[in-house]
Amino acid sequence: MKGAVLGILGAVVMAAPAIVIAQGSAKATYITKEQVDAVNATTGTDRTLEVFDLGKTAMSIGVVHRGATNAAARGAGGGAAAARGAAAGGGAAAGGRGNAPAPVPCGEKVASVPAGSAAGMIAHDQTTETYIIISGGGTLITGGKIVNGTRSAPESEVTKILNGPSCSGPAVGSDVVRKVVKVGDIIVIPAGVPHGWTEIGDHVDYLSVRPDPDKVLQHGYVHPAMGTK
Repeated sequence: MKGAVLGILGAVVMAAPAIVIAQGSAKATYITKEQVDAVNATTGTDRTLEVFDLGKTAMSIGVVHRGATNAAARGAGGGAAAARGAAAGGGAAAGGRGNAPAPVPCGEKVASVPAGSAAGMIAHDQTTETYIIISGGGTLITGGKIVNGTRSAPESEVTKILNGPSCSGPAVGSDVVRKVVKVGDIIVIPAGVPHGWTEIGDHVDYLSVRPDPDKVLQHGYVHPAMGTK
């Protein structure tokens, strides 16, 4: 019996180096400040740096730039809502495939949107986001529920590269939170939670880290401005 146990232990010891090598076969990824700055200098609002396939799960990292909002920017979201709407509704047209598909409704259907609702919000079905504010600031709105919303198109940039399937529209509810954020702040927004921006004085830039456990994003995507990986 003792000999058998020693034999098993010996086999485990012999196999251990192979196990360690197998577990350590994945490599780390480095993204430099220069690469982030290069992507942040391109046009657009929300730009994915890279989408990583990590085996059992996946992850996306993006850099987001939002310009100043004003009182006429629909209260909550402003330019963010416009950019998201263009990405969600204009994907087919941008691809040169003729008429865009009819918008698909989402969220709760109401006869009229209540006064004081947060306009220009978006909620991602499966993607949690972590925001790391790197420049500027503004008021981030989170919470509530989206009403009379529009679903992102299956072939849109929002769905394929940025956030996965999403619902955009005004959000209502007593749990809507408005929070002023600044450089160095970190915000975690779980999947399904509506969010948007308002009261951006000059701009806000932030990194967005997005776990992708259901692998709904386009794996292997690398922003062209990142250069050769």
